Amino acid sequence: MNVREQTEAFEYEYLSPQAAKSREAERKEPMEECAFRTKFQRDRDRILHSKSFRRLKRKTQVYIVAGDHYRTRMTHSLEVSQISRTIARALRLNEDLTDAIALGHDVGHTPFGHAGEAAMAKLIGHFSHNEQSLRVVEFLERGGRGLNLTAETRDGILNHTGPNLPRTYEGRIVRTADRIAYLCHDYDDSIRAGLLKPGELPSEVTAHFGSDTSQMITSMVADMIETSLARGEIAQSEEVAHVMDVFRRFMFKHIYHSEALARERKQAVFVLQELFGYYMENFSELPDEFIEREARWGRQQTVVDYVAGLTDSYAVQLFKSIFVPPAEQMV
Repeated sequence: MNVREQTEAFEYEYLSPQAAKSREAERKEPMEECAFRTKFQRDRDRILHSKSFRRLKRKTQVYIVAGDHYRTRMTHSLEVSQISRTIARALRLNEDLTDAIALGHDVGHTPFGHAGEAAMAKLIGHFSHNEQSLRVVEFLERGGRGLNLTAETRDGILNHTGPNLPRTYEGRIVRTADRIAYLCHDYDDSIRAGLLKPGELPSEVTAHFGSDTSQMITSMVADMIETSLARGEIAQSEEVAHVMDVFRRFMFKHIYHSEALARERKQAVFVLQELFGYYMENFSELPDEFIEREARWGRQQTVVDYVAGLTDSYAVQLFKSIFVPPAEQMV
């Protein structure tokens, strides 16, 4: 037996019967097996080494160009991965699958966070970052060949948000870990930005989770592990799920939809709207690899793919180069 086969055998010996087993995973296109990595490990590695994952380091989580210590989409994805792996290990589920899903869940996100996502939805009628993330890994990466990920990883990426639950327990872990991560870390960033103070949290939240970010995460993770073990499924207690909803409503009111960030949101929306309109009219100015996709995907979808894939900084740079005269060069 090679290393991969030993790992596959270990999964059946040690992991829970409910865990996804890498030996049983399937891809759309068959591949020669790696001698030392399982299929889920290869999914993780393909995502980690992809261009779309690297671009997440310059895509907004909440605060646009706010400083080195604020979360980006990349650090958010890494934090979701860490939380997911902690829960998966405690439940004897497949950590490699949770890792792959968590690292890939936001690769289709627009620049400028949810303001960018809302802008794209307004422009074309429907846009969801989870669907775009699946599109990125299936069709757009590697020059249009996609990453050829397993069905389990693709399902977890698509259904980490939205109306449908992932079909694997590992995917369901990531779905909740994503919320745990963004609530706690967006709150932490908001404290750093001076938009919130610990005493402003609803008393129900501090009573259950405290006001320290690490303590908050630990409380939510512990509840999820204990409740899932007791019920034999991925679950939170009703009490903790309720308090998380209170926390989420507070964050939407005071941060995500706040007047303090309204100007930044409007600026972000304006930049993406103008770039989208410009490339719809001047399609030939897109990079060659995108122009070549028009025959398969149509002009609108191709422009959406390009604009949604931009980083915050490159979107601003493009906007300036197209719409802003180079007045600073005048003497």
